Amino acid sequence: MRLLHTMLRVKDLDLALDFFVSKLGLKERSRRDFSEGRFTLVFLHAENGGAEIELTHNWDQKESYSRGRFFGHIAFEVEDIYKFCADLEAKGVDILRPPRDGHMAFIKSPDGHSIELLQKGGSLPPKEPWQSRKNQGEW
Repeated sequence: MRLLHTMLRVKDLDLALDFFVSKLGLKERSRRDFSEGRFTLVFLHAENGGAEIELTHNWDQKESYSRGRFFGHIAFEVEDIYKFCADLEAKGVDILRPPRDGHMAFIKSPDGHSIELLQKGGSLPPKEPWQSRKNQGEW
């Protein structure tokens, strides 16, 4: 058995794509509009392949989706967690759990999906400005 994809419902498809593609760096593999059902499916993947994220956009959804705790998070492995987080901040993404330990950070998508970033290989040595940063919000 292998993981195929995780489906996330998104209220604003353009905002979600800006986050996942422009900021996180995922690539759009396919997109399909279902006019009869009034929804769009967009499949995204990391450049090295593997499991995908399916963004489901229901065209008539006006309010944000409720956030149940049954969904934990999506995790991505990154080459340099400090550089990756700095690049995200430069693009306007809040780092909710900074990588103080050189290993793990958390952010959220515009729809509130929790995303874990993990350092590839072992942890990097702790360094500023990350080491002294406090958590913000919840993730």
